[in-house]
Parts: sequence; structure tokens; C-alpha cells
Amino acid sequence: MSKIAIANLTQMFGPLRVIEALDLAVEEGEFVAIVGPSGCGKSTLLRLLSGLVKPSQGRVAIDNLEVSGPNPRHNLVFQEHALYPWRTVQQNVALGLEIQRQNPAQMRPRVDSLLELVGLENFAGYYPHQLSGGMRQRAALARALAVEPDVLFLDEPFGALDAMTRLVLQDELLRLWLDSRMTVVLVTHDVEEALFLADRVIVMSALPGRIREVFAVPESRPRDRGSTVLARLKRSILEILGLESAIRKAKIPGDFSI
Repeated sequence: MSKIAIANLTQMFGPLRVIEALDLAVEEGEFVAIVGPSGCGKSTLLRLLSGLVKPSQGRVAIDNLEVSGPNPRHNLVFQEHALYPWRTVQQNVALGLEIQRQNPAQMRPRVDSLLELVGLENFAGYYPHQLSGGMRQRAALARALAVEPDVLFLDEPFGALDAMTRLVLQDELLRLWLDSRMTVVLVTHDVEEALFLADRVIVMSALPGRIREVFAVPESRPRDRGSTVLARLKRSILEILGLESAIRKAKIPGDFSI
């Protein structure tokens, strides 16, 4: 039984068909990346998986249970960190544990260990506006991990960061995943990021979003970013994305956050 099972998934927003007849299985502990042309339904797919949106048609299941709403064990991290500005880093990371009504005496060691894990142990008392973009995103990851999720959904979590910070946080995310072996589904526009991090890269078509092709990444970790194998895979994926982007522009005027 797959950890995540999507069957015949179709999603409509009014007359707009965003996702059509999509089937996908993700195994427990697998790291999957999803890439595709802008507006192909990647972010919508994550919202369907996390229970924030209900499907128009088809089935989305985790652990063979149909997803009917948000689940604290299935956390979604957005491109924008969404930290509460009036709470310190420590208080933001503790939020999920507070919602679960965990004992404050037990929460503190858990929060402290997570802050150390993401390199923010010296910034526990700082507020989000006092941190860099990369540090805020580290705090958002720590908050998502605080409730010990077994599935983590990531929607362009490093998209707004500078190139160097992005590389550092990719390494950080990979280290966290190797330690926990949770199931991860990452949406990204960065093909190199997808190939560096994921076991499989799912390439989606232009709207309506379908699975165009699936690429298994054969290299073991840690991966060499300059590997010829990754370079060949990147070239193949970019060729498909170039074609799909051209199809999208021909079909749909404007841009959509879907």
C-alpha cells in the first residue's frame, strides 16, 4: 500500500479545468519533486493533498484514508514563511504543540532541539522581522517539524531566497529528511533543486495539469550537483518544460496562481 495514493484526480475552479485525470502513488519515506510550467496546477495539487482544497472528482488518500481536511501529521510549508510577527521564533515553532495542548514542560526541550537542528538556537527570542529570509524559512521548517509529521508538503519553500541561501537550505532540508525519512512532496520551479533532492521528479503538463513524465534519479546521496547524470536528466526535463510552456502560452492568456 502506497503512503499517498491519487486516483483519477480532476480539479475545477469554475469553468477552468486545473488538473485532469491525474494518477500518482508516493511510497512511504519517498522524496518526490513536482515540476511543471507556470500555472499547471502544482500548488493546487499540494493543497488537495494537504486537505485545504476538496477535489472536484477522484480520490486523494494518505495511509489508505481519504483526505477530507487538514491533518496535523501532514504539514504544508509555503514559499512565504507565514510566521506570526507578534510571536518570537521559539513561540512560532511551539505553535503546533500548543494547539495539541502538549505539556509546556515537554514542549520546551522539543522546541529547543529543533531550533538547534536548523541553526537558530541563538535566535529563539527574536521576532520574524529581525531575521533574514533564510532564517525565517528555517523557522517555518522547524515549526512544521515540531509536531513530528509523517508527511511534509513543500510549496516552493526556497523560491524567494537568494541563490546561496537556497543552496544552504537545500542541504539542510536533505539532512533533515535523511534523519527522519518522512514522506516529502516538493513543488519547485528549479529543476536542479528537484534533481538534487528527490528520488523521483514528476513533470506535469500545461493546463490542465496531467503527469507528462516521471524521472527516477538513479544517483545515491550525497549527490554531486555537477554530475553528468543529473545534467542529462536536467536537459531532458527542460526540453519537456519548454514544450509544455509553449503549449500553455498558446492556450491560456495571463497567469494563474494554481
